[in-house]
Amino acid sequence: MAAPLMADDPPFLLVAHRGASGHRPEHTLEAYTRAVELGADYIEPDLVITKDGVLVARHENEIGGTTDVAEKFPDRRTTKQMDGANVTGWFTEDFTLAELRTLRAKERLAFRDQSFNGRFLVPTFDEVLALADSLGRARGRVVGVYPETKHPSHFRAIGLPLEEPMLDALSRVGWNTAQAPVFIQSFEVGNLRWLAERTKVRLIQLVSAGSPPDRARDASIPTYAQLLAPEGLRALAKYVYGIGPEKRLVMPASGSATSLVADAHAAGLKVHIWTIRREAQFVGARFGGDVAAEVAAFRAAGVDGVFADHPDVVSGVAVEQRPR
Repeated sequence: MAAPLMADDPPFLLVAHRGASGHRPEHTLEAYTRAVELGADYIEPDLVITKDGVLVARHENEIGGTTDVAEKFPDRRTTKQMDGANVTGWFTEDFTLAELRTLRAKERLAFRDQSFNGRFLVPTFDEVLALADSLGRARGRVVGVYPETKHPSHFRAIGLPLEEPMLDALSRVGWNTAQAPVFIQSFEVGNLRWLAERTKVRLIQLVSAGSPPDRARDASIPTYAQLLAPEGLRALAKYVYGIGPEKRLVMPASGSATSLVADAHAAGLKVHIWTIRREAQFVGARFGGDVAAEVAAFRAAGVDGVFADHPDVVSGVAVEQRPR
C-alpha cells in the first residue's frame, strides 16, 4: 500500500459541506467527487452507524428525507427521542448495511436539482476515505476528510458508539495522526474531550445558538455562549484545534463582524464557519444575494476556512448551471 498522503493545508480552507451538496444529493460518493472537481480541499462526511456497526455517511440517522427508504421499508417507520425531541422516521441503527445498500439517495431540498434522485448509494466511511485518497493521488494534492460525529451520546447509549470505529478506520489508512489531512468535528463537548485523550487528529468544536446536545445529560458542560467567551475559548484550546461556528456568530446577517474571530485567534484557535450557499435566501441581507461578496467579507473578517454547499462559489471554478 502506498504511504498515506499527509496534510498540507492552504491558508484558507475550503470544505465541501456534505460534498458538493448544492450540485448532487448530499453525502454520496458522487457529491464528494464533484466537490473535489470544484476545488474543495476537504470533503465532509457526517457519520452515523448501522445496526451491524458500520459507519455510513448521512447528515442524520433519520434517513427519510435523503433516501427512498419510505418506499422500500414502510414498516420500519418509528419514533425516537433525539436530543430531547421526538423524531419520527427511519433510522440507520435499525438497518444493516446490506439493507441500506438497497436504498438510493435523493435531494433533500425541493428547490434544488432533483434529476440525480434514485441513482447513488449510501457510502460507508471506509469508502469515503478510499475516495479521498484516490482523488488526491489522481490530482497530485491532498484531499482531506472532515468527519462529524452525529448524535454521539445517543449512539453510545444504545451500544453503537461512533468514536472507536471512526478511529479504527482512520488508523487503517494511516490517518490517525496529528499530521493527517483530517479534522474531527462535533456539536457535543463530551465526545471531543474523550477523543482528545485517544487521538492526535485535529478536533473542531462546532458551535451555534443554545447549548451542546450532551448538556442535557451533563449539566457541567458549558453552553455555547460560555464556550465562546474568551475564557471558554482558552479552555477549548487545551484540547481542540479550532471552532466551527455558524456563520452568523461571526457576521450577523445585517451587521458587521463580531469579535469572535479575533477572540478565537487570540486563544490560538482556527475558525471554520458554516455554511456558504449560493441561493439568495441563505446569503446575508447586507450582500443583496451576492454570495461572492459574502465570501469576500468573511475572508476579510479573518476566518480560516468555510464550509460550502457550492464549492465553486468559493474556489471560482466554473460550473454548468442546471435548471433549478
